[in-house]
Amino acid sequence: MSPPVTLGAPADVSTRARIAWALYDWANSAYATLIVTFVFSTYFALAVVEDAVRGQQLWGWAASASGLAVALLAPVVGAIADAGGRRKPLLFVFTALATVCTALLWWAEPDPEFIVWVMVWYAIGNVGVEFGVVFSNSMLPDLVPRDRIGRWSGWAWGLGYAGGIVSMVVALVALVQAEQPLFGLDKESFEHIRAVAPLAAVWLAIFAAPLFLFTPDRPGRVGNLGEHVRTGLRNLATTLASARSDGNLVRLLLANMIMMDGLVTVFVVGGIFAAGVFGMTQTDVLLFGIVLNVTGGIGAAMFGWVDDHVGPKRAILIALVGLFITAAGAVVAPSTTLFWVFGSALGLFVGPVQAGGRSLMARMAPLGRATEFFGLFALSGKATAFLGPALVATVTAATQSQRWGLSVLLLFFAVGGALLWTVREPRAD
Repeated sequence: MSPPVTLGAPADVSTRARIAWALYDWANSAYATLIVTFVFSTYFALAVVEDAVRGQQLWGWAASASGLAVALLAPVVGAIADAGGRRKPLLFVFTALATVCTALLWWAEPDPEFIVWVMVWYAIGNVGVEFGVVFSNSMLPDLVPRDRIGRWSGWAWGLGYAGGIVSMVVALVALVQAEQPLFGLDKESFEHIRAVAPLAAVWLAIFAAPLFLFTPDRPGRVGNLGEHVRTGLRNLATTLASARSDGNLVRLLLANMIMMDGLVTVFVVGGIFAAGVFGMTQTDVLLFGIVLNVTGGIGAAMFGWVDDHVGPKRAILIALVGLFITAAGAVVAPSTTLFWVFGSALGLFVGPVQAGGRSLMARMAPLGRATEFFGLFALSGKATAFLGPALVATVTAATQSQRWGLSVLLLFFAVGGALLWTVREPRAD
């Protein structure tokens, strides 16, 4: 096994470098809010598919396909990256892939003929985004001292939610709700809605740039690509073999897998659920997204301190209880007003689960092999990521009820929390 590679003590990394790293969460936030959850997904279901229920099913299948691809490839690519040392080159490749594929969604006209076009480019772009997250997450242990990992992870997630807010405000004011959208976009052909795709693509490209410019990378190892591939695969095989006897790691990965299934379900079909069940317009869904991002950012930033104080495991468990209660309230809400109340409160607990998971894995990953372990973490988060949306699609189709369909996410939060309860958190030393 190759020796670990480091870039120096995390305490020596500049604040500018850490902020540039955190901006990557801001960079991909427009994609998450405008494409995955609130605007383009709703446009796809209502205008392209022309059926909210079938649109929810198809969007869920596309998300499932991309999640399966990430699950299969992330540990391998992560191990190879660790063997080579540097992470920025592959991070750049996947960021560029996500940018191009997202921009291509602009050409999806409001016609069922474009269903395949949307599903293909959305799925491939989603792969790029998810791999970008794997590589950026794996940089955290090299940049931040151990006793501050929780707050920097939480602050970065909070920054991501803030980016989601700003991007949605820009989309609302300049495109979706504007009487005269920018660039003379034609409302009759939904150009003012479709334009959120190039907006999200440009947003990703611009705000990812500081990481490549200012955040240090690990030094590269001597050797060619073939040698790095062979070394990475050997290291991964060793890790997988040892994981069989490491019940603690296995339980963590299983808990993360199940929790992420629930969160993916919220993100993928949340906007479609709001539109189909409560008759929210495109503007209503966008406003709801802004509120959800406000509460999500507040929760992530606040729980960063909780994470460093009581540990990421306890912070995640507290957030899961809040998630279960608020998600249940949103699913059964009898009125739009109560849906707004529970849905907005739900955001307070989404960010802490995500940021806490990143913090916990950053503390558990061996020195110099963070990308490999975050690849395994991505595997656990994506291995059954298709299951949540697929179950929603199946139950929705069987019952012809979006409420029954979305209710399956409650099971994921409960089971994931029960498994996490059994995980031993790493000691501070």
